[in-house]
Amino acid sequence: MLRNYLLTAWKVFMRRKLFTAINLLCIVLTLVVLMVVASLLETAFRPSGVEGRSERFLQVFMMRMDHHEKGNISTTPLGYKLIDKYLKPMPGVERVAAATLPSGVAVYQGERVSEMQMRRVDADYWKILDFRLLAGRLPTTADDTAGHMVAVLNASTARRLFPGQPKAAVGQRIDVSGQHFEVVGVVEDAMHVNAYADIWAPISSFASSDYRNELTGMFVALILAERAADLPRIRRQVEQIAKTVVPDDPTQWKRIRFWADSKLDMFARITVGSDEELDSGAGKLLGLIVGAMLLFMLLPALNLVNLNTGRIMERRVEIGVRKAFGATSTQLAVQLVVENVLLCLAGGLVALALAAGVLAWLEHIQLINYMKYSLNLAVFGWGMLIATVFGLLSGVLPAWKMSRLDPVHALKGAL
Repeated sequence: MLRNYLLTAWKVFMRRKLFTAINLLCIVLTLVVLMVVASLLETAFRPSGVEGRSERFLQVFMMRMDHHEKGNISTTPLGYKLIDKYLKPMPGVERVAAATLPSGVAVYQGERVSEMQMRRVDADYWKILDFRLLAGRLPTTADDTAGHMVAVLNASTARRLFPGQPKAAVGQRIDVSGQHFEVVGVVEDAMHVNAYADIWAPISSFASSDYRNELTGMFVALILAERAADLPRIRRQVEQIAKTVVPDDPTQWKRIRFWADSKLDMFARITVGSDEELDSGAGKLLGLIVGAMLLFMLLPALNLVNLNTGRIMERRVEIGVRKAFGATSTQLAVQLVVENVLLCLAGGLVALALAAGVLAWLEHIQLINYMKYSLNLAVFGWGMLIATVFGLLSGVLPAWKMSRLDPVHALKGAL
């Protein structure tokens, strides 16, 4: 029976090639776009690669200072003093790291000048993030304490400054905006919110030590929990710590607030949430993303319904003949179900191959520096399921209606 269904489906597809091609195109384009977008979202929100431990770390990236009576409000990154004095002594965590946001620097090689992005980080930063070391070593606590002028490059920067294998850069010296560093290590390129940079150096390599006394600045804090189950407690701890911070100028600022967020929480707080409360708005952001994807799928789904309905209506004579020879309504419906499932599976396989090609192309052209893309098979599966459901509905409902027609009327082409 299944063999007959498959043979009939193949003949139907070949008989009306245009309908088949249009249906496939709707399925393929929809799934390709969904999988590409899902890959970008997975890179942004999900623990992977260098941020593989992010299921158990939180980041404090902004602080809000206000004085309602005077109407003063300021939102700014953290200063080193806040991290060192208030967050690093926090009990019940594995470690707390301080890192600056990436900033532009000039690297001089004779008459050649290269614009790079640089972070200054402490030794705990390298223990929280899981960089893949390609050559040399990573900075240590001793480098921080002694103020050693050492630097780590990513692979692309190492090749750009010192062509050859990564180890060719180790031991070389670079001039970064007038400061001279010895390259001690090379790590794999990474494009993650906490890992993006071309050059890393110890925090103590700042030309001035003024940063140690600043409550606000250009720092973020990474907090690594011992277990993922500890994250809710740490969030509450950070909320309470914020209430104990004494502003540098109490007459200008009366209250300071900051939150420990996951990657998703951080993006949500920036886009749709608020920096005034613990709830980051992550649920709202996910709802908007899911809603946008469903809306995107609505148009091709409606097209699929209309195309399948038209194709089935054209087969009313065939349905009348089969009904006259004893075919039941269930048998007719199952036949059309098989046809639509096969079409959706074929479209899904084509979409999988095309999505892999699109992601490889995006990685090759470096639309976003150091970004690495991978197919999200879970999203592919859900997309296939949704496409199949639409295909089933668009095939079964008209088929069931046609299967209930009187064979004489069906043969005459009447509804």
